Amino acid sequence: MASFDIVCEANGVEVKNAVEQANKEIANRYDFKGSEARVELNEKEHELTAFADDDFKLGQVRDVLMGKFAKRGVDARFLELSDPEKVGGDKAKQKMIVKNGVDIELAKRIVKMLKDSKLKVTASIQGDVVRVTGAKKDALQEAIALVRQGVKDVPLAYQNFRD
Repeated sequence: MASFDIVCEANGVEVKNAVEQANKEIANRYDFKGSEARVELNEKEHELTAFADDDFKLGQVRDVLMGKFAKRGVDARFLELSDPEKVGGDKAKQKMIVKNGVDIELAKRIVKMLKDSKLKVTASIQGDVVRVTGAKKDALQEAIALVRQGVKDVPLAYQNFRD
């Protein structure tokens, strides 16, 4: 039986590089001179925190980070933005969670989509991964095409293709 896994995880090295490049650009930009603007990365919890002197600069920091993500080939849809918070005076911070793994609701939606399509494949949820198995490669390729069409709001990757 041939199989593959549907996963949702950003390349950790590229995320780290994008954060470092964004911090370097923020440090060198004239409009951020003398400010506390920066982006911090917590790799264990897959979390970014942007700090700035006010809401406008926080938006600028976020824009710089998104630009660096695009240059590094990291999809911006991996970031889940929370509401900006005030941190004493005018200073603001914003947490951004880097999605890692297919959440249960999306996994159930993918499994239902594949069952309803009448393709000769079976999908099962295994933790934060959806495993799709089938007898033929062609059926698996059709399943990939179907999932790509049906799920556009989350960046998915297709890994561990076994024949």
